Amino acid sequence: MVSWIISRLVVLVFGTLYPAYYSYKAVKSKDIKEYVKWMMYWIIFALFTTAETFTDIFLCWFPFYYELKIAFVAWLLSPYTKGSSLLYRKFVHPTLSSKEKEIDDCLVQAKDRSYDALVHFGKRGLNVAATAAVMAASKGQGALSERLRSFSMQDLTTIRGESSSSSTVSPPPPAPSVSARTSSKQSHPKTSKSASESIGRSGTA
Repeated sequence: MVSWIISRLVVLVFGTLYPAYYSYKAVKSKDIKEYVKWMMYWIIFALFTTAETFTDIFLCWFPFYYELKIAFVAWLLSPYTKGSSLLYRKFVHPTLSSKEKEIDDCLVQAKDRSYDALVHFGKRGLNVAATAAVMAASKGQGALSERLRSFSMQDLTTIRGESSSSSTVSPPPPAPSVSARTSSKQSHPKTSKSASESIGRSGTA
């Protein structure tokens, strides 16, 4: 664990930050020699980082593995060994020069295929999104119609309940007929006449 931490710090500080600063100085001073030197280093360091991703998984159990990584980074940076320049000129440059056309063709094909795949998946994504939107809209419309239908049925049942309750109320009493009114009027003079006769009889007595 300690070896891993030390190796990561060495690779970060001396393998990344230190060369990055001197690359900045080379670009600023426009020194072609220094510029080429650090460009070769960055190419080797990129290959080292790629290989490190796999070796950290399969070779981390190897004795002194992290110590060897620290020594390798120091060998790449040392102005005495010039490890990065040596590896680039002896191995990387001849290999890339012989395979350059094939690599360019593969990159162009990969770019075209990735573009076609991106367009294809983009169309599929748009179709899926459009279908989901239409389904959501249809479901929302169906829910709204069901809601309105439930409201209308509820209103109908309310109206039916009110009409049935109004039909059960007893009707008002009928108005008296004309004959009843006339008979009552005729009975009033008879009663008054009989009352006057009784009063006269009592006075004569």
